[in-house]
Amino acid sequence: MLMTSFEVIRSDTAVTANDGTELYKYVWEPGRFAGQVLLLHGFGEHALRYEHVAQFLVHNGYRVIAYDQRGHGATGLRQWGGDFGRLGRVGPGGQRAVVADAKTMLESMRDEHPDVPLGIIAHSWGSLTAQTLINDDAKLADAAVLTGTAWRRFGRMNSGDLNKRHAHLGTTGGEWLTRDEEMVAAWLADPLTIEVTVLKLLGPIESLKLLGRPARELSQDLPLLIASGSDDAIGEPSSLQQLGDDYRNRSGLTDVTVKVFPGARHEILNETNRVEVLAYIETWLTDRLGLSQV
Repeated sequence: MLMTSFEVIRSDTAVTANDGTELYKYVWEPGRFAGQVLLLHGFGEHALRYEHVAQFLVHNGYRVIAYDQRGHGATGLRQWGGDFGRLGRVGPGGQRAVVADAKTMLESMRDEHPDVPLGIIAHSWGSLTAQTLINDDAKLADAAVLTGTAWRRFGRMNSGDLNKRHAHLGTTGGEWLTRDEEMVAAWLADPLTIEVTVLKLLGPIESLKLLGRPARELSQDLPLLIASGSDDAIGEPSSLQQLGDDYRNRSGLTDVTVKVFPGARHEILNETNRVEVLAYIETWLTDRLGLSQV
């Protein structure tokens, strides 16, 4: 686990989405902060798997908010009456509602602290949601980091057996996640994580809504970091480069960075070299948000 010199106490609350769904929200807020970040977790997991990420950012002068997305974590248990077997099922509204939730969270953060620069760090499924958010309104944030992501085109994003090419490395079924065996063991032991595929839980119609391309006209020139491992099962390095090229050439973004960490797998924030990964992301984000004194 990544250690910091201090930890801030987390505040846990429930907020009500536009359709009445209760979303469980987590806030890490130091006494003073120069920037703020919204964390968006991936499919089949929950926000508190990134407590160490939040604490690292807090240590570097950020206020951090995350929440369990629909069908996931405490939000999912509330939705489905405590039925762990239904975790991962987003429910009414599907991916459209998921995107709307993230937009509401960003707008709330902006309203609460309008003068504090706002960034997004979005992982995996969260990064696909973030790509849609950027298309809809790039002004929702001042910079965005996409991890474990892919170019959302047929054949360029794997939605099948994510452990297939890593199965020979072990017997847990979680080898595709990270080289860190302790992190894999924690994932397997966590009652709030699930192993089934996106296609199986969302179904073909909702899964198709995850596909798309960067829009031709964005509402602002958003600084963007696309970061992943070279051994990520969801999007290969070539898929990341194609995504970056699309943002540059199709959307007209002028500050797009593609960073591939050699040997790392899908969860770069939970990898054996996560100290390096987090330091890189924080440095990039701090620079783009203009927080040289953080």
